[in-house]
Amino acid sequence: MLKRLYDWMGKKVHSPYATPFLGMLFFIEAIFFLPVDPLLMLYCLEKPQKSLWYAAVATICSVLGGITAYTIGLFLWNTVGPQILQTKIVSSIISEQTFSYLSQLYNQYAHWAILVAGFSPIPYKAATLSAGFCGVAFAPFVIFSALSRGARFFLVAAILKVCGGQIKQFIDRYFNLLVTLTLIVIGLAFWFIKR
Repeated sequence: MLKRLYDWMGKKVHSPYATPFLGMLFFIEAIFFLPVDPLLMLYCLEKPQKSLWYAAVATICSVLGGITAYTIGLFLWNTVGPQILQTKIVSSIISEQTFSYLSQLYNQYAHWAILVAGFSPIPYKAATLSAGFCGVAFAPFVIFSALSRGARFFLVAAILKVCGGQIKQFIDRYFNLLVTLTLIVIGLAFWFIKR
């Protein structure tokens, strides 16, 4: 079934709506968890000559989605944040003083948090919503988001532009094995996090 989905998405790359579709998914990915890196890879494999263009679209739309998530986090804090902290359930888990300390700590290391979440497999939305919720300065948030997301997507695009043909043959040949290994790694990651 996944192979059929992969083939179907490969054909959609050639549709006139391919680029807006890619942009929309990268925008959404910054707000909700949605693994879209394989889609960027597929686009770059299908049309290697447009790899850098796809990386630019992914970067711009991801940062715009990050700004939206930042705004949601900021809005939530400004409207219901203090009330949430004062509820019995939340106050039994974390005090206002502890939350304030953690927010200051996040603000102190926010640039590193944004860089790590933007470049690594850690969900970017965790950094975007938290940045708004903790009131991280907006301009540095945008700059570090653009740097980290751009570095990640342009690195993927550049590698696939240079080695795309060989990688596509490898994926086509070992697709089922690669999917199985990916699911095992994801399962182990969730198991490790829950421990």
